[in-house]
Amino acid sequence: MNKKEFAMISEDTNYYILHKLGLQPQITQRELAKELGVSLGKVNYCLQALIAKGMIKARNFTSSDNKKRYLYILTPAGIDSKTSITKLFLKRKLKEYEALRQEIEILQRDIARTDIGAP
Repeated sequence: MNKKEFAMISEDTNYYILHKLGLQPQITQRELAKELGVSLGKVNYCLQALIAKGMIKARNFTSSDNKKRYLYILTPAGIDSKTSITKLFLKRKLKEYEALRQEIEILQRDIARTDIGAP
């Protein structure tokens, strides 16, 4: 995996984490790892990095019996970052979609040509 591929995966992971925390701030790291299809260690590492960058804050549930449960809150910087990451993510996905659409058209034309020439 080259640097660009690694950065893209990291960017995607950050996008999915920020998006999910915006919807479900009470989600556990284990649940987040399962939903994103990544390891618990990777989620923990990403959350710690987002906390260090000031994008999210982690607070213990005061009313919870399980003091290991956290509420992950997007900070204003986190909300701004989520917006920027979402725009970049969408732009990249639209490019991927367009490339895939063009590839599908080529394949359909190839199949149509093959079907025309078939006995």
